[in-house]
Amino acid sequence: MIKLKVVLLLSSIAAIALCQVATFGQGARASVEIHGQVRFAEGGAPAANVVVRLESNEGGGYITEAFTDRLGKFSFTGIPPAMYSVRVRQTGYRDAQQNVDLLTMSSGLVLLQLLRDASASTTASVTGSINANVPPAAQKEFDKGVAALAEGNKDKIGTAVHYFEKAVSLYPQFVEARLKLGTAYMDLEQWDKAEKALLGTIEVDPKAFNALFALSEIYLRENKFAEAEKVLVQGLAIQDASYLGHLNLARVYWDKARAVKDLAQARPALEKAYEEVKRALVLNPDLAGAHLLKGNLLLRVSRAADAVAEFNTYLRLEPNGPFAAETRALIEKINHR
Repeated sequence: MIKLKVVLLLSSIAAIALCQVATFGQGARASVEIHGQVRFAEGGAPAANVVVRLESNEGGGYITEAFTDRLGKFSFTGIPPAMYSVRVRQTGYRDAQQNVDLLTMSSGLVLLQLLRDASASTTASVTGSINANVPPAAQKEFDKGVAALAEGNKDKIGTAVHYFEKAVSLYPQFVEARLKLGTAYMDLEQWDKAEKALLGTIEVDPKAFNALFALSEIYLRENKFAEAEKVLVQGLAIQDASYLGHLNLARVYWDKARAVKDLAQARPALEKAYEEVKRALVLNPDLAGAHLLKGNLLLRVSRAADAVAEFNTYLRLEPNGPFAAETRALIEKINHR
């Protein structure tokens, strides 16, 4: 947020200052943003890898689309003030839609639930198109898998895997089933099987960027930085609006920099990491992990005060997050230097 400090000496200067403030206010409204989450109505589980469409509420025209992450979250940023409609179309479920008035507000929150629709017979592919070629038998197995995941019970993930595997065996070109299979294996921490399923997804559909991003998580866990960087660059070339993609690429460069003790030698990787984490925060300012990583990057180059500010933002967003206790201890250590 831009803060202006205007010293009012004369009434004429005051009038000019008011005009300037108004101008800056208009500039701040040059763009708005929408954040949201999609969940299954049955069980309340997050709906991952679902296409979310942004449309004009006035003309009804298509504007852009995004995919939900593994927590069912999505965002649209850098859009002009207007009346919008956010719509989700997912195979086996009724369309979910919510209008958002961003003519007077700078941001909007959208919460959508997916209700089962037994009459659905086609499926939306990971690239957002409708695939009418899926055989009914494969579609039926896929729907069973999605329903199992929707129960929100970890024990049901294994059941979902069985259904997704059967769907793929019945129709090997079933991209969405392959992607669901891969992410389900990730939830079960069966990393080798997850990698195989995701690579199969990309083989069928090279533009399945969510599969590329999911692969990067596996490679990061295994410290395969070159492989992680490769799939992330590929994925971002297809979908640059993925804040998680940019965050994971920043993590790749950060991990590379951590392995180099000399700051001068580490600086190129640090700069790349900083640019990627900034991009992630432009796309999603409330991305807690990005604030944490940005704080670590700033601390590495001795900008302690700025680092503490980022750490505090992380704690505000995730007060009980996995790194909350460690981050509080680090802030305490920095403040007592």
